[in-house]
Amino acid sequence: MKTKALTLAAIVAAGFAAQPAFAQDASTVDLAPNGTSFRGFRLEANAGGDRFMSEGEHNDKFGYGGTFGFDGTLGERVVIGAEGSYWRPGNGNENCTGLADRNSICHKGFQEIGAAFRVGYLVSPQLLIFGKGGYVNREQRKRIVGPTGRQLVYDHYNADGYQLGAGAEYTLTQGRAPVYVNAQYVYSNFHGHSSAQRVMGGVGIRFK
Repeated sequence: MKTKALTLAAIVAAGFAAQPAFAQDASTVDLAPNGTSFRGFRLEANAGGDRFMSEGEHNDKFGYGGTFGFDGTLGERVVIGAEGSYWRPGNGNENCTGLADRNSICHKGFQEIGAAFRVGYLVSPQLLIFGKGGYVNREQRKRIVGPTGRQLVYDHYNADGYQLGAGAEYTLTQGRAPVYVNAQYVYSNFHGHSSAQRVMGGVGIRFK
């Protein structure tokens, strides 16, 4: 897990390192007369629905998490940035499937961490439409249970994969620490034949 954390940190750091030039460009462009802008560090809380999929089955649960990131502007309309995220579907999200030998196989997904780059277009100074993609890792568990309920196989591991997403973000307040809200969809695909979907909302604050 230490190696995974270092990989996540390296991806996010690479995105942050690319931002100074964008931030300098943004400092010379007022996107709105009232000063509202999509640039600088941001921190947000997220909550919504989690769908974990494996063996042709799925299960839906409520999930929650958080995101930190940095955005800069290219010209007057394009926003580009990097982010790191954490997500957890309650105490885990599990699917169980019956097998031909009368055993059952169960996959359970726990916490998920990710690192992504995102690119967006400013429809207005307050409204951003964006897409994103990057790395994701999810803690998972696999069990095979016999017809009497006896556990035959148990494996606990972390699965790597990729994530893709899209959403919209809207600035609510002005000033040096603007508050914003967003809504987004995120699809994650993991090695090991499992995947997840998230539909979530967020509220956050930017630090210029």
